[in-house]
Amino acid sequence: MPKFDHRHPHQPDRKPKPKTFGRNALSIGAAAIGLGGALLAVFLRSKKNPAEHAAPDLALDKPRPDADDRAPDAFRPDPTAVPTKAERESLRPATGPAPSFAADRGSTLG
Repeated sequence: MPKFDHRHPHQPDRKPKPKTFGRNALSIGAAAIGLGGALLAVFLRSKKNPAEHAAPDLALDKPRPDADDRAPDAFRPDPTAVPTKAERESLRPATGPAPSFAADRGSTLG
């Protein structure tokens, strides 16, 4: 009994190879980009910012201030100084109605 072939006569005898080269190349490229980004992040985080400097008064070997210690003279406000008009105005409390999402009673929207 002859074997019956179900394939079309113009169909090739063997199956074509799956096209995985493009997928592999994309996967390798994505991994390389991710690894490069991680290495760049580590490099940039390890560089010291030129604007940073050591604060000598915050050194670990310095004694911690107590409740009785006062601030240095340069940081103490002058208690005899008279505030200017602009300073006085900037410290004045805000007046007026409090902001609200609800309309006032009796008012109309529109």
